[in-house]
Amino acid sequence: MPALLVLLAPCVDYVVAFTALAGGAREQLLAATPLLMLLQMLALPVLVPLLGGGAATGLLSPAPFLRALVLLILLPLFAAALLQHIVPALDLSPAMVPLMVLTLLAVVASQAPRALGAGSALLALVPVYVAFLVLATAAGVLISRLARLGTASARAVTFSGATRNSLVVLPLALALPVPLAPAVVVTQTLVELVGMVVLVRLVPRLLRDGPRPPARP
Repeated sequence: MPALLVLLAPCVDYVVAFTALAGGAREQLLAATPLLMLLQMLALPVLVPLLGGGAATGLLSPAPFLRALVLLILLPLFAAALLQHIVPALDLSPAMVPLMVLTLLAVVASQAPRALGAGSALLALVPVYVAFLVLATAAGVLISRLARLGTASARAVTFSGATRNSLVVLPLALALPVPLAPAVVVTQTLVELVGMVVLVRLVPRLLRDGPRPPARP
């Protein structure tokens, strides 16, 4: 658990790297990431009891939630701001992909026995995650066109909406008294990762560079 938190902290939003590969507004998304993740973490205590019913209320312990909030959002945000102030020209973006690969390998290896033991139970969730990716991508493209966003911004919005930052909730899943919860999170992460690879090629075709249509009178 502590080792996973250390690995998750610097690359918890791997969607920024894929947005950059697709020609999206990487800087804008990177600037919005702390706020988006903070809102996501604050929404969990509300969404989990709402979606899971009364039985889920007692499963969400505040200790792992606060630990994940501090270690995965607040502390990295403070460290990044301090480092940027001390060394403004420092660029650590090339380290993003190696850190992401290291994190995924560590997380998958830690949950492989549970995932293999679950078998069909986890495979049944894959179509749900794929359907979400398809619908979220379509919604992102539609909303971007209705809002008449620029190409780079539209691609960033689409990528941001199609990912759930699954690894953010991994510390909470590890604290739940449900053995398969971490394996479910890892399964969703792997589906998202494959989906991001596909979207890197698909989104630029759906949201092409070019003049936007004039606004209707």
